[in-house]
Amino acid sequence: MRMTTLAKSTLAAAGPSLFGAAASAQDVNQELEVIGVPEPGATGFQPAATELARDLQWLDGMLLVIITLISLFVVALLAWVILKFNNKSNPTPATFTHNSPLEVAWTVIPIAILVFIGAFSLPVLFKQQEIPEGDVHIKVTGYQWFWEYEYTDEEVLFASYMLAEDELADYGYEPEHHLLATDTAVVVPVGATVVMTVTGADVIHSWTIPSFGVKQDAVPGRLAQLWFAAEQEGVYFGQCSELCGKDHAYMPITVKVVSQEAYDEWLVAAKEQNPV
Repeated sequence: MRMTTLAKSTLAAAGPSLFGAAASAQDVNQELEVIGVPEPGATGFQPAATELARDLQWLDGMLLVIITLISLFVVALLAWVILKFNNKSNPTPATFTHNSPLEVAWTVIPIAILVFIGAFSLPVLFKQQEIPEGDVHIKVTGYQWFWEYEYTDEEVLFASYMLAEDELADYGYEPEHHLLATDTAVVVPVGATVVMTVTGADVIHSWTIPSFGVKQDAVPGRLAQLWFAAEQEGVYFGQCSELCGKDHAYMPITVKVVSQEAYDEWLVAAKEQNPV
């Protein structure tokens, strides 16, 4: 296993071993930027690396505008009522019991807003749920507390465990990647449609990569699917997102998106070192 000195937020593809000393995704002589990583103190999304993630982030922004306008409108109404109808300004209260036009308005307008939101949100949901033909097929199994990956078309199988803090440098990671980096990574070619079949071996887990806009529960006894097509080479981190026991916080996910040539090289080595 080779030691590598890297700039911050960059992993040299010649550095960490993914499958022991002999075979690694880094044998392809690439440098991979760490893109999908949480930032201290940040409140926004991680950079979108797939069409799915862009759609979700755009939808979130649109909904935020709608919610903000509604909130400002309600606050303005409350302020108007407080100022105009307090006891000092309006000592003699009105005695009417209803206002039909107003009642119709507060029924029809919310319905129109919900229909408008649905017209944009449902296509985003359907795009996630309609699984396309995949270029790469991977079965993901969640265990307490690690992930197992099987490239079903290639007969490659390996497990992925979180790296200890003192192991990070050996695998080419920076100290800030503690609790995020794993000893092996899912390796996929850039632009390829990746279809993952997700299940659990013991309890419910959840596989997610925020930059890809994907999240799927891993339920024992059931098979569920997700898909993505990463558009930028780099390293992306995720975490188990379903409370699964005492070490739930220690089963991270690492995905490395590489060129097709790099993927082909990695696959040859992976088949030798990790056959099913």
